[in-house]
Amino acid sequence: MERLLRPKEACQLLSISYSTLLRWIREGKIRVVTTEGGKYRIPYSEIKKYLEKREEIRAVIYARVSSSDQKEDLERQINYLTNYATAKGYKVVEVLKDIASGLNTQRKGLLKLFKLVEGRSVDVVLITYKDRLTRFGFEYIEELFSTMGVKIEVVFGEEPKDATQELVEDLISIITSFAGNGMRSHKKTVLVQGVKKLIGELSGEDDKVKG
Repeated sequence: MERLLRPKEACQLLSISYSTLLRWIREGKIRVVTTEGGKYRIPYSEIKKYLEKREEIRAVIYARVSSSDQKEDLERQINYLTNYATAKGYKVVEVLKDIASGLNTQRKGLLKLFKLVEGRSVDVVLITYKDRLTRFGFEYIEELFSTMGVKIEVVFGEEPKDATQELVEDLISIITSFAGNGMRSHKKTVLVQGVKKLIGELSGEDDKVKG
């Protein structure tokens, strides 16, 4: 005969409140049985179903830096996200990383992530900051993943205020790409230096305004 649990026991095993348990019962998420005395009990099989589902949350870690001299930061991202996944009880099924601009949409790791999401092979994507995934249009990617039943968890939220150097490098990479092979290397160098100087001046003006 199957073991029947009191509501308090069920809440303890599921780590949920009594009100949440009642809501799940009303929504039909958990099946209950009524005893001869008119009290309801929860079959252990219902609890087991949720516990097993919780253990099967598949997580993909995605980390990115703009240049190869930031490899230490790349490893720090991966280590932190791995520890975070463990603490949350997630099963890490893939660790993806890119050394490329956040403006580059053809990153190998990013493209593989899209395939995993499309193939319903992941439940949650872990990143440190939004800009690790993309510089612009994060909300569109988040909405797309949501339609596939995938959640993006941003561990640290917004990008640090002092992380402007990498954005500069991203912009420089775009300018260099637009310049293409048709521009002489000397002219490219002059152009890049000019852009760096301009960005530096603009950053200085911003600091004055904030001050």
